[in-house]
Amino acid sequence: MKTSTLKKTFIILAHAFVGWMFCAATMGFGMAVLPMQTTLIIHAIAAPVFFFAVSLVYFKKFHFTSPWQTALIFVGFVIAMDLVVVALLILKSFEMFTSLLGTWIPFTLIAASTYLTGLFITKRA
Repeated sequence: MKTSTLKKTFIILAHAFVGWMFCAATMGFGMAVLPMQTTLIIHAIAAPVFFFAVSLVYFKKFHFTSPWQTALIFVGFVIAMDLVVVALLILKSFEMFTSLLGTWIPFTLIAASTYLTGLFITKRA
């Protein structure tokens, strides 16, 4: 049975959303109980781990897109959600995007983790 384009889009974005939610929960919990610098370090370490797990599930079960496409979709989704939900709605500021540790390092690690996971899974298949 063929999967429709709309269903494929929903599935990949749902995976990206799950990864983003794990990151958001890490930041929310960390900011409530830890200093900001510690929270940012934990988030930078945890984000690629979360997206490794999400990518593993996605590539093993669905694999509609290439590793590179998936990495771009996942990190693009995270950037969009951070821009709209976190920066605009919650913080009402774009200051978070001036932080390497707070945004750009996790974004890069999310993309790398997703890409490398996809590459590993697709090479094994």
